[in-house]
Parts: sequence; C-alpha cells; structure tokens
Amino acid sequence: MFKEFKEFALKGNVIDMGVGIIIGTGFSKIVTSFVNDIMMPPLGLLLGHVNFTNLFIDLSGKGLQSVADAKAAGAATINYGIFINSIIDFILIGIALFILIKQINRFTKKAPSSVSASEPTIKQCKFCFTDISIHALRCPNCTSQLTV
Repeated sequence: MFKEFKEFALKGNVIDMGVGIIIGTGFSKIVTSFVNDIMMPPLGLLLGHVNFTNLFIDLSGKGLQSVADAKAAGAATINYGIFINSIIDFILIGIALFILIKQINRFTKKAPSSVSASEPTIKQCKFCFTDISIHALRCPNCTSQLTV
C-alpha cells in the first residue's frame, strides 16, 4: 500500500498540481492585496469616499457603524461590501489568468510544418516496391536509380 501511494504521490501530475495550488495561493494573496490596497481606495474616492468593506446591512437594528462593530457586538449582518470586493477579486484573477495563459500559448505555439499533411512524404521504388523518401534519387534497398 505504501508503494502504491508513493507511485501516486510522485507522479508528475500530482506534483504539478501541488505546485499549481501553492503558486495559486500566493497569487491569490497578491490579487487580494491589489484589489484592497490599490484598486478599491480610488474607486471608493470616485464614489464619494465609500469603503466597500464597510458596506453592510445591520439585521439587529442596533445602528452599528462598521462591520467590525457588528462582529464585536455579535450582531447579524449582510456584508455586501465584502461580497463586492470578492467579485472584483474574482474578475481580476480571471483577467490575469486569461492574459497569462494567452501569453503561454503564444510562446508555446508549434511552428507550422513546411510540409502539409496532404503532400506525400514517401514513394515506392518501382523495382522492389519498398517505401522510400520522396526526395530519394536511388533506392536504399535495391540501389536502383530512380527517375526525378
């Protein structure tokens, strides 16, 4: 059982997936910081000094001023500002991944082959009927001289 687990855990796909998850976690922190620390302050300023993280509906009716006050009081709230931040995070992550994958695909495109699939690459020797390269001038099997 240990041997089977070792084979499973050391397969390339499992290791690649682990690396992807770790990098994704770090990337998520970067994007979250970008949204919270760089994007949201100017957006809040444009919308009249609105801090999205403090947008909430107080279900307790106590008239609390911030999400932190509501959490400290144990009041029930609907934190739609935090939800808006999460949506913006998701959109930015999607855009960043799209751009990243697009660039990776651009760099890993296979060069078009000089010979198209419809052109033959082999021919038969008319003397021994062996398959040979289309460019051969002499058959490597029977050494017959081939016509061009």
